Amino acid sequence: MQSESQKSALDDADRSILNRIQSDFPLCPFPFRQIAAELGLEEDMVLERVRRLKSQGIIRRIGGNFVPEKMGYVSTLCAARVPAGQVTRFAQTVNRFPGVTHNYLRENHFNVWFTFISPSMGEIRENLHAIAAETGVREILNLPATRVFKIKAQFAL
Repeated sequence: MQSESQKSALDDADRSILNRIQSDFPLCPFPFRQIAAELGLEEDMVLERVRRLKSQGIIRRIGGNFVPEKMGYVSTLCAARVPAGQVTRFAQTVNRFPGVTHNYLRENHFNVWFTFISPSMGEIRENLHAIAAETGVREILNLPATRVFKIKAQFAL
């Protein structure tokens, strides 16, 4: 979540760029040139601003989002009960596994949550066993979706 100082640090050009790149990112050889033309800006200016916004942590990442099932993969949400002193090590271990898209800390007994995408649920189970063996964290829930609801997260700035 942005602080008030981060919000006020954004000017109109930053807001326009952020609004434009959240969804429907151009799939072309020079996407930032296309964005710049649409917004009436110079490509170099757009690139510099995106780099700055990324270095400030306002932009976390720019990348594609895919529906795993349409690509022949399965996905699951996992929740782990991790002792407070082991959270960083646990998260670093989880993040090394291909297919982990993100993880986050929650205020709950199951305090570290992460998503896993893989070619099979068997592979996910094997990876969860490997994570447990490496970290000593034994309580890891595997919560595959029974029904998927996708929402478009678009934030008007």
